[in-house]
Amino acid sequence: MKLGKLQLNTPVMLAPMAGCADRAFREICIDMGADICVGELCSAKGVYFGDKKSEQLLFTDKNERPKGVQLFGSDIEAMVYAAKTALKYSPDFIDINMGCPAPKVIASGGGSALLATPQTAQKIVSEIKKVINVPLTCKMRIGVMPGDNIAVEFAKGLQNAGADLITVHGRYAKQMYSGTADRQTIKEVKAAVSIPVIANGDIADGASAKEMLDITGADGIMIGRAALGNPFIFGQIKQYLKNGEIPPAPTFSQKLEVLQKQFELSIKYKPEKVAMLEIRKHCAWYLKGVFGAAALKTECFGINTKKDFADFITKLKKLEHNI
Repeated sequence: MKLGKLQLNTPVMLAPMAGCADRAFREICIDMGADICVGELCSAKGVYFGDKKSEQLLFTDKNERPKGVQLFGSDIEAMVYAAKTALKYSPDFIDINMGCPAPKVIASGGGSALLATPQTAQKIVSEIKKVINVPLTCKMRIGVMPGDNIAVEFAKGLQNAGADLITVHGRYAKQMYSGTADRQTIKEVKAAVSIPVIANGDIADGASAKEMLDITGADGIMIGRAALGNPFIFGQIKQYLKNGEIPPAPTFSQKLEVLQKQFELSIKYKPEKVAMLEIRKHCAWYLKGVFGAAALKTECFGINTKKDFADFITKLKKLEHNI
């Protein structure tokens, strides 16, 4: 698959999960085998009106490349301005969110709200293409309401407007994350366009990744929720796709080692108070499947300081022989 200067064979990508896939986690995922990552969705209007927190989401570091930045919104002037601003940070590509079902995003007319306004979606693509010198990609869902599948025509419109790649999450916006991803529709989108298509939804391991690729014919896959607390998934999937082998699950010690590294990066990149609040949920995700996880997860949300985190890790290490 070719995307601008990037040439990758069946890339395994990290999804742009708001509040989860921050800089620290993206670096961890790239280090553990993700071929490409996409930054957290960024409000174009926030950038347009000079909000520093919004623009910070566009920052791209060498340790998280190849990386795209993702914008959301429906105001064409603001979207173009934000795209031009993003170029200051030299992203490998710019992605437009046309699939997020969060009420706050939809209220802005962005995210999955654009599925109901295809002309606006196409105009955003065509206008941004005029002012950027990197590839432009779009992430979409298959429609707004179940039974209203507009994926093929919507994707064709994006391609005609100038999109260089499309990622399709095989769910309707109203489904949020429930139900099963519609692989047949992703297959139909892939057959209808000539640009690369990335498949997203319900990919949790090597077997489901291969099945998604076999059914859809997609050029690559994107991993979202399954990577939380489990950045090992990227290397595991790539090994399975290469030779059909199921690699051994990471040991608890390996999980703790990666969690500690992620924590150190988070503290490095964010104010300590913010990092402490955010590492709580990541701790809980790393404990998924561990014996006694419910009680341990409750303890995660009592972490307030670096010492609290260090004490919690020490406790987990002592418990390791029982896990």
